[in-house]
Amino acid sequence: MESIQAFNNNLKAFRGNILFSSHDHEFINTVANRIIELTPNGTIDKLMTYEDYIHDERVKELKEQLYGNS
Repeated sequence: MESIQAFNNNLKAFRGNILFSSHDHEFINTVANRIIELTPNGTIDKLMTYEDYIHDERVKELKEQLYGNS
């Protein structure tokens, strides 16, 4: 666990950009401060945590528009 925490802390402290994909929600929420989702009809780009992103009503509306859901 200490190595995972050290890895996450080093990623958070990194001053550059990191592009990653993960199914680990805890990892994403710990490390990411900007979420970019690629859809068939455009992108959603938000400066927020993953937890905020998945619960944000504006993001849900954008997803409905960009994925063509009604």
